[in-house]
Amino acid sequence: MAARIAKELEEVRRWGGARELRLPDGNVLRWEGLLLPNNPPYNAGAFRFELTFSPHHPLTPPRVTLRTSIYHPSVDPDGHICQPLTSAEHWAPTTRATQVLQDLLLMLDSLDTQRVLRQDLARELQDQPEVFHRRAEEHTRLHAEPRPDP
Repeated sequence: MAARIAKELEEVRRWGGARELRLPDGNVLRWEGLLLPNNPPYNAGAFRFELTFSPHHPLTPPRVTLRTSIYHPSVDPDGHICQPLTSAEHWAPTTRATQVLQDLLLMLDSLDTQRVLRQDLARELQDQPEVFHRRAEEHTRLHAEPRPDP
């Protein structure tokens, strides 16, 4: 299992959608890094994530948490993410960490009012998209980390 996760770590590093990937405590089961969204309102910042693998990986999905505060309907205030790919009923042992992070980046890049953890933000996005985008941009400016150089 550790060998597979180490191999997946190298895949994610080659992918390039995540930056500053590291093992904060030297444990291959816990990764941290930055995601760099491509589209407004989040593309002005970088968002720190944590990916934690179960000792039973790949039979159980990893847990992804956003450590950077984000104004997004699919992310709750604690950084939990509405990500069907990592739910027990949708998880497949063949799913790779790169796919999990690509799915997370896609979620950040394309707002979806169907994958929701914050109903208030989903309603605002649906009813007042210009207000939502303005607030999300301001929140990103205040809370996101600076984007690293290419």
